[in-house]
Amino acid sequence: MDIKNFETPCYVIDEKKLINNLEILKGVQDRTGAKILLAQKAFSCYHLYPLIGKYLSGTACSGLFEAKLGFEEMGKENHVFSAAYRENEIDEIISYCGHIIFNSFSQLDRYRERVLKAGKKIGLRINPELSTQEGHEIYDPCSPKSRLGIKNKYFDRDDLYGVTGLHFHTLCEQNSDDLEKTLNAVEEKFGDVLENMQWINFGGGHHITREDYDISRLEKCIKHMQDKYNLNVYLEPGEAVALNAGYLITEVLDVVESDTDILILDTSAACHMPDVLEMPYRPPLKDSGNPSEKKYNYRLGSQTCLSGDFIGEYSFDNIISIGDRLVFEDMAIYSMVKNNTFNGMPLPAIYLLKSDENIEMLKKFGYENFKARI
Repeated sequence: MDIKNFETPCYVIDEKKLINNLEILKGVQDRTGAKILLAQKAFSCYHLYPLIGKYLSGTACSGLFEAKLGFEEMGKENHVFSAAYRENEIDEIISYCGHIIFNSFSQLDRYRERVLKAGKKIGLRINPELSTQEGHEIYDPCSPKSRLGIKNKYFDRDDLYGVTGLHFHTLCEQNSDDLEKTLNAVEEKFGDVLENMQWINFGGGHHITREDYDISRLEKCIKHMQDKYNLNVYLEPGEAVALNAGYLITEVLDVVESDTDILILDTSAACHMPDVLEMPYRPPLKDSGNPSEKKYNYRLGSQTCLSGDFIGEYSFDNIISIGDRLVFEDMAIYSMVKNNTFNGMPLPAIYLLKSDENIEMLKKFGYENFKARI
């Protein structure tokens, strides 16, 4: 694609790469009988839900709006989990979802009869209390002060009327060896409960479409739970669906002289890729290297007034000038769903790079979108 033809900043979703990911995920489904759901919190570009629905079993939601979006735009299985449901939303959520997963027994007791009356399935989220992450407590549901999932010592085995499944979500961008460790902890703490369940949801965080991911081990984990407990197995990855299937194109607005020269871009970490600051991480940038790896070094920052709105330090083979275009990679996930209009920054347009190499604009944003959010 000719990046000079795009208005910047903009996201571009790569249909070929998306399909490649979906084929890998469908292969896991076909070989194991497990069902894989799109976690919409990572990727909610509903224009592509009809395509995704050809490969996956449905959607996973975190609340009313995602539940409605999955119901309307994909229309397949729809599972929802929330740390707590609102009284004025729960009935509508139940109408959209087939599986309602609760984070506590108090929420279960409050809404159980409504779910059962609607003929929907009830699940409980458990906390295996096994952290497999290092340095990312913000994304660790098993951290000591986590509010997510019921710990074994608080799990009331006498209050399971109507409950047919368990859910856990403890991983973040991890391989299947960490899933295996987590399942051992789940069995150790909740094996007696699993014997009376019909299904289990492994949650998300499985980097299944990453090149080094051990799919064979994942499938062994799935088969183990199927064979030992006769459970239907669900997974709800988000990143794996659109991993490396998107770009963010930006233009250099200025070059500020400093100890390391600074490129001022028309995109923003704070507004358009918040995980850069939250995680933090350094997003991949096409044709660049690590600091000092190549001849010319730059810090990449935004036009916002936030002093720390830097994306990272990169090196290039050539001098970067005002008007040059840069392409950040792996920008389909946790970008469009988390962006904002701080400082009046425009929301990037969204394009689709189709399999036939044609370009389709999916959505464009302007002042009215900014004004409507205030």
